[in-house]
Amino acid sequence: MLSRGATTEIDGALSNPAGLAFLPKDGFHVGLSIQSAYQTRNIDASFMTYNGVSATGPTVSDKPFEKYYEGTAAAPVIPSLFAAYKKDKWTISGFFAITAGGGKASFDDGLPMFESAAMAGIFQNSVKAHQANPQSPIIVPGMYDITSAMDGKQYIYSLQLGLSYKATEWLSVFGGGRMNYFTGGYKGFLNAHLKEAYGGGELMNLELDCDQTGWGLTPVLGVDAKFGKFNIGAKYEFKTNLNIENKTNNLKYPDSAESLVGSYKDGVNTPNDIPSMLSVAVAYEFIPVLRASVEYHFFDDKNAGMADNKQKTLKHGTHEYLAGVEWDINKIFTVSGGYQKTDYGLSDAFQTDTSFSCDSYTLGFGAKLKLSERAALNVGYMWTTYDDYTKVSQNYNGTGLSGTNVYSRTNKVFGLSIDYRF
Repeated sequence: MLSRGATTEIDGALSNPAGLAFLPKDGFHVGLSIQSAYQTRNIDASFMTYNGVSATGPTVSDKPFEKYYEGTAAAPVIPSLFAAYKKDKWTISGFFAITAGGGKASFDDGLPMFESAAMAGIFQNSVKAHQANPQSPIIVPGMYDITSAMDGKQYIYSLQLGLSYKATEWLSVFGGGRMNYFTGGYKGFLNAHLKEAYGGGELMNLELDCDQTGWGLTPVLGVDAKFGKFNIGAKYEFKTNLNIENKTNNLKYPDSAESLVGSYKDGVNTPNDIPSMLSVAVAYEFIPVLRASVEYHFFDDKNAGMADNKQKTLKHGTHEYLAGVEWDINKIFTVSGGYQKTDYGLSDAFQTDTSFSCDSYTLGFGAKLKLSERAALNVGYMWTTYDDYTKVSQNYNGTGLSGTNVYSRTNKVFGLSIDYRF
């Protein structure tokens, strides 16, 4: 359904905790969800390279170097557990879930940020060697081979606990907090070898193995109000101050790559705040078997600390618009559908090879099977269509040359859950 910000079912522990005060029956309610997500994150790179030296200095190739870097990310099991205990006007609720992070992404051919910098570095080093010894060749693309790979992973595990209170027959409020634990890291390599026809030998070697961890607390407030067939849910999550610290197991690189990998050194702390978030949703019951909901989210990314203060380059915070509908076909079977539009306010300076976003829209479909008066089974599927983002640079990854990256993504998610009331 996607638009869940005005729900009064158990998954409201995440999306509308104040609404749990309106659970129809007292007692203990639980929901266990498993999602499987499969993504691609691709970069179509095109950048100029040096191809020699003239009397006036380095010369540039007539045509750009072009390469398509394919990344895949799979998270077969993403668990979530929701729970609530309702007694009269009070409801205590909580959840454990992976609330952010895209799992593990693998680029089997590396990333253009490393390969382009390596190619420029190899040329510049060979020019210096040639100036010292004219017998030493100037090395240009085509004279060597590069092998590279990079894996990256990010997860934020969240545990939330809070209390809802039904203040009147139509109004409830919520207060709580969430503990967030970040774990992630990068592991990869780049090797450049001169072809045997030109004498062979290693030209450049880069190795990276870095784990990252951090944690932060999020205060959460919520309110839910019922007006006839309308239900309005709202939630505000405060900004979470979160720094991630490196534990670097291996880091080898030439001096020319300092600007690329310096941030991965052991002990380095990098801000990675979770932005404050406002959610407002309105649900309406047309008839007892047909319900619909619309929703709006705002993430204040521009005021959440990020590496190199890149949040300041965003045009605006993230806007999300959601809608959903549910139809009870009969007493035991319900179908649903939903839509979500996401606008990030992106800029060229914000996008990097290791962390890029694309505006998107998502469609989802689902079904619920009522197994008994106490249990229900839910299934769902959604896919996201992304807008390609084109980043043009006159100083591509610090090489001093022009280049262009076209970032693209895909996303498909299948979900299965069971809700139970004790």
